[in-house]
Amino acid sequence: MAKQDADVVVRPRRVVWMSGALAVVLLAVFVTVAVLLRSQDTGVIFMVSDQIAMIGVGVLLAGAAMLFATPTVRADADGVYVRNIGVSRRFTWDEVVAVSFPDGASFARLELPDYEYYSMMAIQAVDRERAVEAVRALRRLHSAARRADD
Repeated sequence: MAKQDADVVVRPRRVVWMSGALAVVLLAVFVTVAVLLRSQDTGVIFMVSDQIAMIGVGVLLAGAAMLFATPTVRADADGVYVRNIGVSRRFTWDEVVAVSFPDGASFARLELPDYEYYSMMAIQAVDRERAVEAVRALRRLHSAARRADD
């Protein structure tokens, strides 16, 4: 989490390490299989194009694993921008009822009117103290924005 002029930027930490490790393992396995395809007689004739395709599949799966490292939350006095995997949304503080992290939940969330909520995948339970600090910082910004409106 980084703070600048009351701005809050949060990114997950542990999932980035895990995604990176998974991506490296996936790529290594698929490259190894691609190299070994033509080295053993299995009764099937593998071509160079099959090896290239196998490496391509490894690259695609490694890239997909790295998508879990992309969630971000950016907040300032005006509102909060949440980027989850493949989906982004901006909320003004007027739209947000509360910032919460329910017991047993994997992610923090923005409580919205009519009992709706929006998960913030950047603030994860596995990040422990960093997640607590991030939720507190967002609550401070939310509270300050609510007081400014009064």
